[in-house]
Amino acid sequence: MAQIKLILLDFDGTLADTRLANAHAYIEALAEVGIELSVEEYLARFFGMRCIEFMRSVGIKDDNSIQALRQRKIELYPNYFSSVRLNEPLWEWCKMMRAMGAKVWIVSTGHINNIRNVMRYLNIESGIDGILSGDDVTVAKPAPDCFLKAMEIEGCTPEETIIFEDSSMGLEAARRSGAAYVKIVME
Repeated sequence: MAQIKLILLDFDGTLADTRLANAHAYIEALAEVGIELSVEEYLARFFGMRCIEFMRSVGIKDDNSIQALRQRKIELYPNYFSSVRLNEPLWEWCKMMRAMGAKVWIVSTGHINNIRNVMRYLNIESGIDGILSGDDVTVAKPAPDCFLKAMEIEGCTPEETIIFEDSSMGLEAARRSGAAYVKIVME
């Protein structure tokens, strides 16, 4: 195996346990427009889904309403950061690898503002070399485009890359990229 030069991390559910914060922020935003959803239902059916697909799944169809709800969720999200947990073992390993010259990127379907807000809250901004969010790629996971784009930017091959993911769509994208990958399970 080649030397690891690039570490690609999914964010929500992999580097950070944001399940409850996301659930509560979305539930509050949706309640404001009359859509009721439980934490359990959100976690079981929607966590990890791109915002647009999630909104359409709960009955929000027009783009203006989707964008307004997305913005409202972003505004509400920090109110629930006390429930966010950093995956400390993974983060420590990334810091060690980074000290040895590897690059560490976040590659997520999440919205860039949400990712940056949580990174600030967790105080991990300085340990990340790059971010690709759901807004940066045309074709979402399970397509490997996001991972391949990060490899291209860093000039790394799949053999020099390792990907950490939690979702089935993310794991499929990782497999399709040709890089080694690890499934993360948060408890």
